[in-house]
Amino acid sequence: MINAGTNLDPWYDSYAERTAGLAASEVRALFAVASRPEVVSLAGGMPFVSALPQDLVTDAMATVMREQGPVALQYGSGQGVPVLREQILEVMALEGISASADDVVVTTGSQHALELVSKLFLDPGDVVLSEGPSYVTAMVIFRSYQAEIEHVAMDEHGLIPEALREHIARVRAAGKRIKFLYTIPTFHNPAGVTLSWDRRVEILEICKSEGILVLEDNPYGLLYFEDVPPKAMRSLEEDGVIYLGTFSKTLAPGFRIGWALAPHAIRERLILANEAAVLSPSSFSQLVISQYLSTADWRAQIDTFRGVYRERKEAMIRGLETHLPGLSWTNPNGGFYVWVTLPEELDSKAMLPRAVKELVAYTPGTAFFGDGDGRQNIRLSFCYPTPERIGDGIRRLATVINGELDLLSTFADARVRRSADVDQRDAVLPPQIS
Repeated sequence: MINAGTNLDPWYDSYAERTAGLAASEVRALFAVASRPEVVSLAGGMPFVSALPQDLVTDAMATVMREQGPVALQYGSGQGVPVLREQILEVMALEGISASADDVVVTTGSQHALELVSKLFLDPGDVVLSEGPSYVTAMVIFRSYQAEIEHVAMDEHGLIPEALREHIARVRAAGKRIKFLYTIPTFHNPAGVTLSWDRRVEILEICKSEGILVLEDNPYGLLYFEDVPPKAMRSLEEDGVIYLGTFSKTLAPGFRIGWALAPHAIRERLILANEAAVLSPSSFSQLVISQYLSTADWRAQIDTFRGVYRERKEAMIRGLETHLPGLSWTNPNGGFYVWVTLPEELDSKAMLPRAVKELVAYTPGTAFFGDGDGRQNIRLSFCYPTPERIGDGIRRLATVINGELDLLSTFADARVRRSADVDQRDAVLPPQIS
């Protein structure tokens, strides 16, 4: 039971135990500060929706209301509009996935799909395996179902298969149940790295042999800059992978439409869970997206987004190379994020107030771990600010980091001087008589 009530909330003792995991994330807490116009926010992962021609969306909305108004404004199917589910197959085909529309469940964003999967599978004390670091909101959802999160190490090539084997063995030896591996294999949030093809194959083989479901979250896969990334893990395995997709990054997040492609045996339970939660995803949003996909050159629009984000990523890397050459960072081939490693003596969370004072915001690495790790890391988002603003933000960030290092150096010098003074005094004392 949650301990003790509080005068601030007379209902504190009435909340379910699972709500203990519903703490405000560090990312959410940043939004109030980062939204101030004078602050350069390199924190949030908001898509640059201004790159989407507004007339395309306006025309799609008008057509839907003119031709399907009563349907668009009514409740719909808990599985989603059939025509949109067929079109989603075309989107997933770009990542090598061949599937049936019968196994697609449309959700209120892919985060809602993540919630539904967690509701179906997680009991208190269950274990979710996940990369370390991992998507902050996913961890909040898992904890809300009282699951434990086991972070599996990753490197520049993504999740490390041998580390996965070790975690599985250790968790099983402790008598705990592993329900699934949650992974963002392509343009990882927050690390920006992409799981190599060989590792995708090996990880799927490990999970299949161990009877572990894979939950593949892929919001960024189509937003590559140069080389096309490896095909989705779901393209290699149908029965052991639930694939989560979204229109939030390749169209606009305001529609709140995503989907889950589930093994046929799981599909029906997902539909029932969807109906229990929201009855149906927005009919209006689904039909507008369907109309857009039918009439607009959506592939060309995705290519436009790639160019927008490529330019911003390059501006961020240039800024880091110019102003913070002593640090290390990932250089992603797509997605929204750069993962920066600070000197070991710095603490990204403790440094954040100084950064806000210098009018720049980032997300401390601790937000992406469930065990307090990540203090030496920060996530920088390049998706929303203009290249010029990104350059300003990196300059301000350099001021913060260099200021922190100078301060630590000053303290270190002072300690050395005090130590030297003590040694000097000791040197002139007369010898003690024994």
